[in-house]
Amino acid sequence: MSACPCGSGKEFHICCQPYIDGKEKAPTAEALMRSRYTAYTKVTIEYITATHDPKTRNNHDPDQAREWAENSDWQGLEIIKTEAGGPADETGIVEFKARYRSDDEELEHHEVSEFRKEDGSWYFVDGKVVLPEPIRREEPKVGRNDPCPCGSGKKYKKCCG
Repeated sequence: MSACPCGSGKEFHICCQPYIDGKEKAPTAEALMRSRYTAYTKVTIEYITATHDPKTRNNHDPDQAREWAENSDWQGLEIIKTEAGGPADETGIVEFKARYRSDDEELEHHEVSEFRKEDGSWYFVDGKVVLPEPIRREEPKVGRNDPCPCGSGKKYKKCCG
């Protein structure tokens, strides 16, 4: 048997496979998130489409999803946090990072996804990509005509600049 790609530590056949095969419904938003990631790793786009909220399914492009899945070497899933999304909830949010390789480049998809439960089934509603924080300087920028921070007494442009 093989470990589930979702990173749960469980075997695939008892973790995500029953959801992907349609034998069971994902009990939580996180379980649905994990199974959708696994479906990408297995290029099971039909499951991705089926678990997309029927009200927003027209925003899903199965051909583009298939291309992404096929052209990526999936490296792992990290669940950052969840809000609600339990068996008794009607909505949930899952923040995650999916790591993958594409064109020999290590990439990371960081997203906050919304889920909704309808008639006992969880659906992916929408996701918002989390962009990296911009780099901020701790100290003020040294202008070319400012004194050099090395203490030489010269202007920055004539010294270390």
